[in-house]
Amino acid sequence: MADLPTHVEIHEEGPREGFQIEPGPIGSADKIRLIEALAETGLRHVQVCSFVNPRLVPGWADAEAVVAGFRARPGVEYTGLFFNGNGLDRALAFRDKLAIRGSISLTASDAFTRRNLHRSHAENVAAMRQHSALQLARGIPVNRIGVMAAFGCNYQGDIPPAQVIRTLQDGLAIATETGADITLFSLADTMGWATPARIERVIGEVRNRWPDMALSLHLHDTRGLAVANAFAGLKLGVTRYDSTVGGLGGCPFAGQPKAAGNICTEELVLLCEEMGIATGVDLDALIEVGRMAEAIVGHQLPSELIHAGSLDAFRRKAA
Repeated sequence: MADLPTHVEIHEEGPREGFQIEPGPIGSADKIRLIEALAETGLRHVQVCSFVNPRLVPGWADAEAVVAGFRARPGVEYTGLFFNGNGLDRALAFRDKLAIRGSISLTASDAFTRRNLHRSHAENVAAMRQHSALQLARGIPVNRIGVMAAFGCNYQGDIPPAQVIRTLQDGLAIATETGADITLFSLADTMGWATPARIERVIGEVRNRWPDMALSLHLHDTRGLAVANAFAGLKLGVTRYDSTVGGLGGCPFAGQPKAAGNICTEELVLLCEEMGIATGVDLDALIEVGRMAEAIVGHQLPSELIHAGSLDAFRRKAA
C-alpha cells in the first residue's frame, strides 16, 4: 500500500456528463449558471461540454452557445470533450477559453466498443491512430491514454487485468507511431463494475508494468461502490479523480438508463478531507451547487450529502 496522498486533483465533469444524459432539455442559461457556480467553489478543473454529434447526444447541441456564454474564472481550467476531427475543430474555435488536450481513448471490452462506437477493437485502434495524428498535427499535445470499461462490462462481463494491460499497450503503440508523449493513464469504471478488490488488482498490475506512470480514476456509482473504490484508490496513492457534482451523469450507452452517475464530487471531497487529504474545495459551497444542479434537472440526484449537509456544518452547530 502506498502512502496516502497529501492532496488530490479533482476534475469536475458534472456539466458535460450530466447534461448529456438528462432526458429533458436543459437550457443553455442553466448550464452556464452551473459552470460558473462550480468555479466559485475552489475546483480547479471543470469539463464544461461535449462537442459531439447533436443527433446522438442532443443534450449538447448547444455546446458552442454554452462555451461562448460562461464567464471564465482566473485559475480554473475549463475543458471540452471531443472524439473526432469535427469535434476537435469545434473545440479549437474556443482555444482562448478552453484548455484543449489530446487523448487516446480505447476500451478494454470489445463488446462495449461495438455497442458504443460500432467498431471492433482493431478498428477502434486504427481510428485512434488517425485521431492521435490529427490532434498532434493541429498542435494539440496527446499525453493521456484512457481505457473505458477497465473493471468490467455489462455486455462482456468481467474484464481481467491482463486485458487492461493489453489495451494500454495498444495505446502506447499508437503513441509511439504518432509521436505522442504519454504521461497519464486514466482507468474508467464506465458501467460500475469496480470493487475495492478490483481496483487493487488492476492498479497493481498496471503499476507492476509501468511503475512511474501517473494514474487517474473515473468512477461510476452504478452499484453504490464509488466512494469505497475511491478510498481504495487513495490508499494506493492515486491523486487524480474525475467526479460530478450531485452525482450527475452516467453512460448513455451502458444499457442502464436508471443507473446512478459518477462519483459525487462533494462525497469525494468529504472522504478526502476526513482523511486529512487536501482538495482545495469549499465543501459547503459545493453542496449548495449540488442543490442547484438538482433544481436544474428537476429530479433527485444520487448524492446523499446534498440532502444531509457536511459534517463541518454540524460541528459548527455543535460547538
